[in-house]
Amino acid sequence: MGRSGTLAGCLAALPRLFSSVSQSPGTPCLSHAVRYEWRRSVVPRRAVQHSAARRVSVDATFKRHMQDLSDAEKRLLDKMYQGLIGGQRASLAESITLVETEHPRKKQLAQVLLQRVLAYREEQEKRNGGNPVAFRVGLSGPPGAGKSTFIEVVGKMLTGRGNRVSVLAVDPSSCTTGGSLMGDKTRMTELSRDMQAFIRPSPASGTLGGVTRTTNEAIVLCEGAGYDTVLVETVGVGQSEFAVADMVDMFVLLIPPAGGDELQGIKRGIIEMADLVVVTKSDGDLVVPARRIQTEYTSALKLLRKRSKTWSPKVVRVSSETGEGIPELWARIEAFQVAALSSGELRARRRAQQKVWMWSLIRESVLRHFRDHPSVRRELPRLEDAVTRGAVSPGLAADLLLEAFSSSSSS
Repeated sequence: MGRSGTLAGCLAALPRLFSSVSQSPGTPCLSHAVRYEWRRSVVPRRAVQHSAARRVSVDATFKRHMQDLSDAEKRLLDKMYQGLIGGQRASLAESITLVETEHPRKKQLAQVLLQRVLAYREEQEKRNGGNPVAFRVGLSGPPGAGKSTFIEVVGKMLTGRGNRVSVLAVDPSSCTTGGSLMGDKTRMTELSRDMQAFIRPSPASGTLGGVTRTTNEAIVLCEGAGYDTVLVETVGVGQSEFAVADMVDMFVLLIPPAGGDELQGIKRGIIEMADLVVVTKSDGDLVVPARRIQTEYTSALKLLRKRSKTWSPKVVRVSSETGEGIPELWARIEAFQVAALSSGELRARRRAQQKVWMWSLIRESVLRHFRDHPSVRRELPRLEDAVTRGAVSPGLAADLLLEAFSSSSSS
């Protein structure tokens, strides 16, 4: 069977696949987030067969999930929700732990909690004239750029002004154990003790660029807990910058004034995504190289395509050691926020990010289910070995695995 025929068979099998997953307790399950979105948004199978236009109600689906909960689970969720919207840091930490879990039942509880928090946030935004109640800033850069030190200085400045700041710092993880190699709380000692701040280091567990699948949910929970500034720090390696840019309102790239060909060291695509470039460690003997890097990046940005019609990316110098340039930097960030809100670009960006988030969850969950499928697991070792020996091309191996998956799902 050709590749197009195989893919067509897989697509035809998807409705039956999802249906069987949600009904068969012994079948490896998709994440609850995908099943929830599938039931919520697609036309039911029988309705498709009869060309009907009826949709499953979100409210009805939510009520059905609530009815499935035990009294103890309902009390637990209500306690967590009330503590969360009351601004209790312990409840926020407990809620993020819940959305990070891989346990199927706890995933269902997490989605119920998230739905309540989303409804609460929507109500808060209505009271705020339809504008977001929090501003999300993504921070990325190569190792040694001083991201954690920069975040601590900025965070202390903001809490001193009366803001509430949450920091979602995605740690690199050990590929063998899955544990974090470094804890950001140990690198932000003063900010971690600030009662107006919340720091959550999350192990990346091998996901793309160190940005966890649950970071978006954690952002929602932080906003529900009343934090008006959400800083997302990620590992500055691989594709992580692209991932974090798809979940924040403003993307800030931090670079050190180090030696070497700096413009070659950072991908052009990452520079294009940056709304602001910050040259760190601009103090002492590094002031002169910092100025040189600032000039080079300013020239480079003029040649790149702009992401926004209302904002031109800037390059600034700061020193976390002396605090020089930090207030001016945040003033530029606030100017970006005002421009994005007044032009409508901020709301448009968030709507687009919601769609990216949904498809990211779908891809990850469908791939997981594909790999866990009995027919695929049975054929995978043999085909992987054949591919590594050069006996079978990767394309043919993929076709055979998809055919096994499709045939078994449709039978």
